[in-house]
Amino acid sequence: MLRAMVVGRRFDRQAGALTRQGRLAVYPSSHGQEACQVGGVLALAEDDWLFPTYRDCVALVTRGVDPVEVLTLLRGDWHSGYDPDRHRCAPQCTPLATNASHAVGLTYAARRKGRDTAALVLMGDGATSEGDAHEAYNFAAVWNTPVVFLIQNNQWAISVPVHRQTAAPTLAHKAIGYGMRGYHVDGNDAAAVHAVVSRALAEARAGGGPAIIEAQTYRIDPHTNADAPQRYRDDAEVEAWRRRDPIARLEALLRAEGVVDDAGMRRIEDAAEELAARVRERLSGDPEPDPAELFAHVYAAPTAQLARQRRELLDETREG
Repeated sequence: MLRAMVVGRRFDRQAGALTRQGRLAVYPSSHGQEACQVGGVLALAEDDWLFPTYRDCVALVTRGVDPVEVLTLLRGDWHSGYDPDRHRCAPQCTPLATNASHAVGLTYAARRKGRDTAALVLMGDGATSEGDAHEAYNFAAVWNTPVVFLIQNNQWAISVPVHRQTAAPTLAHKAIGYGMRGYHVDGNDAAAVHAVVSRALAEARAGGGPAIIEAQTYRIDPHTNADAPQRYRDDAEVEAWRRRDPIARLEALLRAEGVVDDAGMRRIEDAAEELAARVRERLSGDPEPDPAELFAHVYAAPTAQLARQRRELLDETREG
């Protein structure tokens, strides 16, 4: 977990730098939320599925997806950038909470086919305010599908604080209304997140139904590179959460237990730098997109309208 978190944060920093250089169109940092993404993903079995959001790039890298393919969507290339079936990772969703219903459908279908497949849905506190989340929670509970909804409560839905989104004591309390299990965990404690997600997934696979897990964490960086968080939150709040840094906490624990030392940390940090260097190198060139790819994989057999649009676009590009 420590290795994945250190590598993930270095990847996150590198992606932010590439955005400032114009190599990415946008990047939503997950600095401070590494314990949720890493702890949750490492609890998944090989045949389980991950349903990430646009902020869960570190989760995808931890799951084994090529880091450059992870950034493809945010670069503006292609559709999702990676093969969902190969990695058991759904495409990153930008509309909030749409991934939740997809996870319910996949696990319902898998169970009908006799497959032992569970799913982990990553979502933020803002996503719980969407109608898609309600529909997913309700269908998951009624159908008793093996889905775990991990809410990364990072305190802000862009500029809207949690207390303006719900009057519930915690987001985990919402599970009661849907008839499912609810858990509340320190989202900056990677070991705790891993333990709770592992338990919830095991219970779901055994027929115990879906669960909602609220992980209390914090988004240290802006919502995206285009955000100005100083307009809606104060520096004291950010600094208070910096002192609860999930990587520093896990490193301190492992050092105290003699699991890691200075040499071990250097090896982990060197691996993180190597990954960042490879990402920089592979994203240093400008892509040469093929306009015809816009029409690929829209329908199994292109419609007459799509074929006409394709011809018109290619004619215009040739004329240019």
